[in-house]
Amino acid sequence: MSIMSFEAGQFDIAVIGAGHAGIEAALAAARLGMKTICFTINLDAVGNMPCNPSIGGTGKGHLVRELDALGGEMARCADRACIQFRMLNRGKGPAVHSLRAQADRREYQSIMKHTLERQENLALRQAEIVDIGVADGIVAYVETQTGAVFSCRAVIVCTGTYLSGRTIVGEAIREGGPDGMFAATVLGGRLRALGLRLQRFKTGTPPRINARSVDFSKMEQQPGDEPPQPFSFETTKVLVNRASCWLTYSNERTHSIVRENLHRSPMYSGVINGTGARYCPSFEDKVVRFADKKRHQLFIEPMGLNTEELYLQGFSSSMPEEVQHKMIHSVEGLERAEIMRPAYAIEYDCVDPLELLPTLESKKLPGLYGAGQFCGSSGYEEAAVQGYVAGVNAALKLKGEEPLVIRRSDGYIGALIDDLVTKGTDEPYRMMTSRTEYRLLHRQDNADIRMSHFGNRVGLVSDERHRRVLEKYELASSEIRRLETTFLPPSDGLSKLLESHCMPEVKTGVSLASLLRRPRLYYGDIASLDIHAPHLPDAVREQAEISIKYEGYIERQKRQLEELARMEEYIIPENIDYASLRGLRIEARQKLAAVRPRNLGQATRIPGVSPADAAALMLFLKMKGISLC
Repeated sequence: MSIMSFEAGQFDIAVIGAGHAGIEAALAAARLGMKTICFTINLDAVGNMPCNPSIGGTGKGHLVRELDALGGEMARCADRACIQFRMLNRGKGPAVHSLRAQADRREYQSIMKHTLERQENLALRQAEIVDIGVADGIVAYVETQTGAVFSCRAVIVCTGTYLSGRTIVGEAIREGGPDGMFAATVLGGRLRALGLRLQRFKTGTPPRINARSVDFSKMEQQPGDEPPQPFSFETTKVLVNRASCWLTYSNERTHSIVRENLHRSPMYSGVINGTGARYCPSFEDKVVRFADKKRHQLFIEPMGLNTEELYLQGFSSSMPEEVQHKMIHSVEGLERAEIMRPAYAIEYDCVDPLELLPTLESKKLPGLYGAGQFCGSSGYEEAAVQGYVAGVNAALKLKGEEPLVIRRSDGYIGALIDDLVTKGTDEPYRMMTSRTEYRLLHRQDNADIRMSHFGNRVGLVSDERHRRVLEKYELASSEIRRLETTFLPPSDGLSKLLESHCMPEVKTGVSLASLLRRPRLYYGDIASLDIHAPHLPDAVREQAEISIKYEGYIERQKRQLEELARMEEYIIPENIDYASLRGLRIEARQKLAAVRPRNLGQATRIPGVSPADAAALMLFLKMKGISLC
């Protein structure tokens, strides 16, 4: 018997999914005055962390900081819910310093769900969306599995791994989403019917074990940093590390168990059809690909303060459960570990991101936006920033305002979206510091000055907050000038300082800035000699020190950025006929027609477009009178 449809309400924007992308999309749209409704298959899955309960990490911490500077929610929630904070890559330069924090999974979910529930202009609804309706070529409504029809003017698809999801544990295969939830089994077919090109990806998650069955005495403790550093620039509360992580290793016995059972691995038997991320391989894949390695790191991480569940990072698998037991029990410290949740792989559908504009709106269907794993990325942080961009742009379009396009030259969010919509991806896309060419300019510590003006422009960062950001960097500039013009004469104190760092003593006066430029000298080292130093916040001193130490490199990257900016000022007409352009190779014509880049800079980043093709395209634009915009 068919379900009778009924009119259930009218909204400006409908968000499908309440994971990390859906949360930011819904909050951004609602905070910009749009009447918004956010759907989730299960309300208990709002803000869920089906994989590692952590926020941040290499490259990902940059995304969280940028999102916070834009007025997003993830950083604030993380600072409230996280139980251990660590700054990664401290032994390297500031460009790759990345904050990572272990979260209390349920506390994070609770905070995010309550945030959505309390938000004005936002309705939160448990329902499976099975149809997206179109009228006059634009999005018009969504319909639930129970027949409720909600009219809307824009739809943001944030389906995560639920879209046609299939979970796999060895030979045990079933339709489903993460953590035993229902999959969205109908919507994928509707999206295809609307003309979207979908692809099949795969991800996985490790087993969870009971802490009381673990012998921590055989492991290395991994404490958090003291004092912990927050994600949000607005967090003033002193954070406390409330938990510890542990490190152990696989061994030859573990690897032998994998090799003996490879014929039962869905990855190698052809059961899994989706493409997984090469930078986050399953454990059995690591054993095969790195056969010469005698061991692999396994991090034992808490799921929260009010549970004994532990997460085995580095042990993702789709092996049969009985094989997982053998693998785990072969590891030192886990000989008697009790599995609470077995590892599983999950396949799901996602859109080819080449179908999307830099605003994350569909090229084929106006009013339809995508974000998160639906767009081919992986990770909570990548999802959250896309959700924000999609939510903001859906709202701005409905308000008749200019879209928000964060460029590659602006930061990690720009690089992430540019990579997806310009190059596409044939595997789940994961952000890393190596993805951006301008790492020294796009540090996590200066995300506030790089991004807050965008948030202020669209209305999600207050004038007062933006003013505080500007004042912070004015103080840093003033301090740089002071350090450049303050000189120390030769003295016993200066000689002792230089000698203690194995540096030659100076015969004449030396500026404080020139001391800071020395590779092993920092603010704290010169403090005793800098008797007239003003009392400044640590964040201001940090900006001054980094600017002085890396001045030459920063200036070089700024020049590169200026060149990129010039290329992006050549705006390409939307209706250009690439097939008719002389001087372009056939491959370049096809690729340009498929992506339809907004400007010459984006065109040069399309795989298959050579420098010669870019030069021919520039010549054509100049001949048509299209120069710098």
